[in-house]
Amino acid sequence: MTVQLELPDGSQREIPEGATARDVALSIGERLAKKAVAARLNGDFVDLNTPLRHGGRFSLVTLDSPEGLDVYRHSAAHLMAHAVKSLYGDKVQVTIGPAIENGFYYDFYSPDHAFSPEEFERIEARMAEIASADLPIEREEVDRDRAIEIFREMGESYKVELIRDLPNEILSLYRQGDFVDLCRGPHLPSTGWIKAFKLTSVAGAYWRGDERNAMLQRIYATAFPDKKDLKAYLTRLEEARKRDHRKLGRELDLFSFSDEAGAGLVIWHPKGALLRTLIEDFERREHLRRGYDIVMGPQILRTELWKTSGHYENYRENMYFTEVDEQSYGVKPMNCLAHMLIYKSRMRSYRDLPLRYFELGTVHRHEKSGVLHGLLRVRGFTQDDAHILCAPEQLDAEIKGVLRFVQDVMAIFGFEYEMEISTRPERSIGSDEDWERATNALMSALRDSGLPFEVNEGDGAFYGPKIDIKLKDALDRKWQCATIQCDFTLPERFDLTYVGSDGEKHRPVMVHRVILGAIERFIGVLIEHFAGNFPLWISPVQAVVINVTDNQAAYAEQVYQSLLAEGVRVQKDFRNEKLGFKIREAQINKIPYMLIIGDREMESGTVAPRHRSGNNLESMTPADFVRFLQDECRQYH
Repeated sequence: MTVQLELPDGSQREIPEGATARDVALSIGERLAKKAVAARLNGDFVDLNTPLRHGGRFSLVTLDSPEGLDVYRHSAAHLMAHAVKSLYGDKVQVTIGPAIENGFYYDFYSPDHAFSPEEFERIEARMAEIASADLPIEREEVDRDRAIEIFREMGESYKVELIRDLPNEILSLYRQGDFVDLCRGPHLPSTGWIKAFKLTSVAGAYWRGDERNAMLQRIYATAFPDKKDLKAYLTRLEEARKRDHRKLGRELDLFSFSDEAGAGLVIWHPKGALLRTLIEDFERREHLRRGYDIVMGPQILRTELWKTSGHYENYRENMYFTEVDEQSYGVKPMNCLAHMLIYKSRMRSYRDLPLRYFELGTVHRHEKSGVLHGLLRVRGFTQDDAHILCAPEQLDAEIKGVLRFVQDVMAIFGFEYEMEISTRPERSIGSDEDWERATNALMSALRDSGLPFEVNEGDGAFYGPKIDIKLKDALDRKWQCATIQCDFTLPERFDLTYVGSDGEKHRPVMVHRVILGAIERFIGVLIEHFAGNFPLWISPVQAVVINVTDNQAAYAEQVYQSLLAEGVRVQKDFRNEKLGFKIREAQINKIPYMLIIGDREMESGTVAPRHRSGNNLESMTPADFVRFLQDECRQYH
C-alpha cells in the first residue's frame, strides 16, 4: 500500500503507507531533512516521526522558519520542566510552558521552594544531561479519563484542572524518559536535537492570569539551534538590560513610581517632564500644520454615555467608576466620546468635512498589577489621540494622510516599523457590512500606499478594525505604538450626521488614530532605543557649562546666562571638583555638549565644546555655539 503526497512545488510523490514525515524529508533531500523539525499534512501540524496513513498536501517545517523555531523552543520548554522535576521532585508542580517570541517559559507551582537565578546553572546542567541522553520524544494519545488518572497519580493537580476544561475527548501526551506532559505538539524527535539554551529570569505569574488564583513561578529561557546564535542573542539581551528604561529613568532622574501614589502611576521629575513637554510641543505643531483642531475633553463622563458607546458592555473591566451627586460617572479610558460630543454640538455640513480633532488626552485604565511594567504598561497615561470625522468618500484620503503622518514622524525619530491589520474580535459591536467596509478601507489604503502588512485575525477594537504600527528599535525589538482604527459603528450609536450636497442627512465615518500612542510608552521606547542618549532637539539638557577653576567662574556664569537667554536648555557645574570628574558626570548624565572654560577661553571670549562621545570641537564664541545647536536641531523639523 502507498500514500500519494502533493509537495509544495506541485509535484506528486508516492510513499509506502506508514512511512514517517522524516522519511519523506530524507527522500526529498538530506540537506533539507537536517533542517526539518515538523511537517504539515493537509494543514495539520505533525511530528516528524508521525506515520503517514493517508495522502494529501505535504510540506516540511524547517528550523529557519518562525514555526520551526517555535517547535524547537517548545521542546526546550519540556526539557526545562523535565530537568526541574528531576531535581525538585514532588516539591514542584508543572503547569504550562509555551514558546514565546525570542524564547519560552514554564510556570511552576511550589508552596515550599522559591526559585532564584542562582539555581539556573544547576537546572541548565541537568537539561544538558537530558539532552545528551538523546531521549526519544514520543507522542501518545489517550482518552480524557486516562489522562486525568495519569496526572493525578503524579500529583499534578494543575494538569488535571487543565484536562477537565479541555473540550477534547482524546488528548495527546508527550513522553521523554520518565517525564510526561500534556501537549498538543508537535515536538522534536528527541532531546538530543536541543543544542543551545539559557535560563534568563524568574518572575511571578498568576495561574491562568487571574490574580484571585495561586501565584506561580515563571522561569524564562531561550534556545537556539546554534551556540553562535545563542551567544549573539545573549549579547543583545545584555545590551537591552543596559538600556532598560526603568534603570536609565532612575539614573537620569527622569521619573519614578511610588507605592504611596499607587501602582502604575508615573511621577515625572523635572528633566522627564521637560522631555515629555518637548515631545508634546512637537506633536501640537505637527498636528496644527496638518489641519487638526486642538480640543480638550473632561476626565469623567456620565456612565450612560459609556453604555451608548458600548464601552460599558465591552470594556468595563478596564475602567474606573465614581459617583457624583448620586450619578454614576466613568473615568475615561479613551478620548473619543468627548470628540463626538463636540461634533454633535452643532449641525454639520458636507462643506465642514473632514473635521480632525486632536487631544493630548490623559486616560486611565485598570491594568492588572501583574502586567504593569515601567512606562511601557501603566494605569494613567496620555495619548496623542485624534478623531477624524469625514464623509465616506473622503475616508481613503484621510487614512492615507494618517499613514503619511506616521511615516514622517517615524523618520524624524529614526524608527523603522512594520504594519499589520487587526480584524474583528469575538466581542464586538456593529454590523458585518460595516466591519467589511472598514476593513477593506484600511487594506485598500495600505495597498495603494505600497506598504506591506500582515493580518492579525480577531485582534481589532470592539468597534472597528485597525492598522497597528510596530516600531523596531536599535536592538530590532518591536513595540506597538501608532494605530489607525476605522469606525462606522460609533457615529451610528451617537447619531452623528451631516447635511450632504443633496440636502439630506448622511452618516459620517470616524477614524480613531494615534501617532506616537501613549506618550509614556513612547518615551520608554525612546529611552531604550537611544540608550538615554537623546537627540539634541529633545534632550532635556542640551549643554552644561564647566569651569576648570574658580578663576573662570564669573565668565562661565556670563556664558551660562547668555545661553539661557537664547533658549538653550543649559546647566552649569561650577563645583570645586576636578575637571575630569565633572566631565565624567556630564557623560554619565548623557548631556550632549560640555562647554569647557579655562583661562584661554576666558581671555578669548570663547567656549571649548566637547561632545558626550568624547570628541572635542573647535573653540567658538557662545553666539556661534547657539547657532551650531540650532543647525543641529533644525534637521529634525
